[in-house]
Amino acid sequence: MASDALVLDDIHAYYGESHVLHGISLRLEEGKLLALLGRNGAGKTTTMSTIAGLLPARQGAIRLFEHNIEKLGPESIAREGVRLVPQGRRVFPSLTVRENLMVAEQKRGGTGAWSFDRVCQLFPPLGERHRQSAGTLSGGEQQMLAIGRALMGNPKVLLMDEPSEGLAPRIVAEVGRAIQQLKSEGLSIILVEQNFKLALDLADEVVVINTGRVAYSGSVASVRAQPDLVTQHLGVF
Repeated sequence: MASDALVLDDIHAYYGESHVLHGISLRLEEGKLLALLGRNGAGKTTTMSTIAGLLPARQGAIRLFEHNIEKLGPESIAREGVRLVPQGRRVFPSLTVRENLMVAEQKRGGTGAWSFDRVCQLFPPLGERHRQSAGTLSGGEQQMLAIGRALMGNPKVLLMDEPSEGLAPRIVAEVGRAIQQLKSEGLSIILVEQNFKLALDLADEVVVINTGRVAYSGSVASVRAQPDLVTQHLGVF
């Protein structure tokens, strides 16, 4: 039986006094990809921020390979092995591609560790432009850089928030290929994605959030068999 890489158990989170997550529970199996879906404002990015420690959970538990991390700050959670690819990329525009990658480097033991060279193998345009300022890259190249920067931390769990947002179809396909490769190598991934087809093509499990609550949880096979179970919460037809 597969072990759990990440478990959220009854997570409640607030912005000030505004209650935004209402008892979110989900589990990500080791080496699997979980697609976290929902309409705009449903609480997807808030869930990712809470996992990463950017927004503290006021109630509930978050376990990374059975180790509780909900009380840790974002730097400690990153050191424990959770890395976030944020919505909107947020690269350092004045730094070069190489500098953006190296500033996030965290070495870990074992085979297959991520390095500058290995990131450039995954995304060849980054190697070709490694001396170029990140702010001068195209949107697709900046997204590759944001993913590569997270990988330089050699994560145990990768959180990806809207990686296809605003990208041309050709670049979406390239990002999808890279995510599929990461999954095939055994990386545990939570993917927030508005591209419903891309999410289903990559995911093993689907969780739908609606107004800060889990509205649906099930396998991709179940979603494909009865897509209305999910689309009724997404406004997708």
